Amino acid sequence: MPQHEQPPVTAAPRRAVVTGSAGFIGSHLAHALVQAGTTVIGVDRRDPITEPTAGANLAALRGLPGYHHVTADLLHCAIDPLLIDADAVFHLAGIPGVRPSWGPQFGDYVASNVLATHRVLEACTRIGVPRLVVASSSSVYGPTDGGASVEADRPKPASPYAVTKLAEEQLCLAYAERPIGPSVVALRYFTVYGPRQRADMFTHRALQAALTGQPLRLYGDGHQRRDFTYIDDVVAATIAAAVVPTANGAINVGGGSNASLLEVINIATSLTGRDIQLQQDHARNGDVLLTRADPSRARQVLGWQPRVDLHNGLRAHMQALAAQLPNYSRAA
Repeated sequence: MPQHEQPPVTAAPRRAVVTGSAGFIGSHLAHALVQAGTTVIGVDRRDPITEPTAGANLAALRGLPGYHHVTADLLHCAIDPLLIDADAVFHLAGIPGVRPSWGPQFGDYVASNVLATHRVLEACTRIGVPRLVVASSSSVYGPTDGGASVEADRPKPASPYAVTKLAEEQLCLAYAERPIGPSVVALRYFTVYGPRQRADMFTHRALQAALTGQPLRLYGDGHQRRDFTYIDDVVAATIAAAVVPTANGAINVGGGSNASLLEVINIATSLTGRDIQLQQDHARNGDVLLTRADPSRARQVLGWQPRVDLHNGLRAHMQALAAQLPNYSRAA
């Protein structure tokens, strides 16, 4: 774990539903909630018994009495029974990724990110769930002028994926305006990284390349900058969004470590003592040059600020990856 470890959660819902619980963020969130004493109903269409990544992500939760897993597709399953007596719903389920959203898969993005969310909202309204926390994305901002993105900025999504995330959060916020709907917090996550991150994400690929000697495909020149946000910090913000009474609307979750992709590569090299062979490729459609969060609202409303810097976060991420590589030995 990073040296600046996230302090224990001091407040958490009594009972919560986590959709997308077999995913990267969802599995970390569910585990933190259970450790804080929350009874968690985890919902994911991936079966941890038959799907290796889901099984690995949920391994730490296996056998814990506070966690109950349901394998179900939110597009088709009966949602109401899952939400009974829940103090909060954390809606993290959906299809991620910019590149695959261009083309024929767009319908799947709409179905999972918008239509399934509509079913969750309808169920929350019927059951009377008081708080919905939905995972949005910094991608809703699109290209920026170099300044930090503020929640009041006009969104300019630059990919089909980003369009669906904006539609998802706006749909949730529309429901929150109704007197019978749940209150809603839409968390705009900025480049979340850490153990169990998706294998297609850049920090995972960079660390894996450094650990294994395999080449790293770099899209663009590497000067693209991101607000890298460690998973423990994201989990802390997400739980706070469910319990702070005044939390509402869109809130940025980021602002801890703004760095270029080349800087990530340099840190990965220093952590492993091994050079990374780069394979240059063209920048991908929808890949903006800069994301930077203005974290003021998260600090004011949630009482949250990132605690894990990029070097320590990448070290923890690297150690988790190295543990999965039995033939890896650290360079002297």
